[in-house]
Amino acid sequence: MTPYRKTLSEPQSRDLLADIVGVIAAAPLFTPTMPRTGKPFSVRMTNCGPLGWVSDREGYRYQPQHPVTGKPWPPMPALLLDLWAELADYPHPPEACLVNYYAEGTRMGLHQDRDEADFDAPVLSVSLGDTARFRIGGTQRGGKTQSFLLRSGDVMMLAGEERLAYHGIDRVLAGSSRLLLDYPELFLGGGRINLTIRRVGRPV
Repeated sequence: MTPYRKTLSEPQSRDLLADIVGVIAAAPLFTPTMPRTGKPFSVRMTNCGPLGWVSDREGYRYQPQHPVTGKPWPPMPALLLDLWAELADYPHPPEACLVNYYAEGTRMGLHQDRDEADFDAPVLSVSLGDTARFRIGGTQRGGKTQSFLLRSGDVMMLAGEERLAYHGIDRVLAGSSRLLLDYPELFLGGGRINLTIRRVGRPV
């Protein structure tokens, strides 16, 4: 696969991070749990846009409000909407942006993004902060995989046959970026933010 479709400039990345800090102020990071076991994820997350992805003992789902505050999710930053319009080749706007925060030592096991109704819409991903080793395979669990580095500002898209590919984060390379160090009150020691922009429902 093509590792990424474009790379944001440093000023664009800093502006986008400032927008995400505003998102977190309105919709604080929370720790989701696995549906059956209640085991907490290693990442913390929040969302922006009309809908947000959550996970708890009731299952994986999208909902219009923050699971802790009960408030609506804040709007999606304009730069993310612009990236979708430029790259997605899809005639309808995104409905959700999942914000995952990876602190040092955090990983994400191989999984599919399949809680959406329309797999014709791509999943667009933006990396901010520390470099991560990203792993991707095929549409069946247990197949051959490949890995590559995602650096701060990289914009990647899963579309077509890759839309349902298993993928995950093997590790975060701590200290490889200083971007998140501008906000020590939120991201002590830095880390990585991954934004995944998604269409949830089928167009009417």
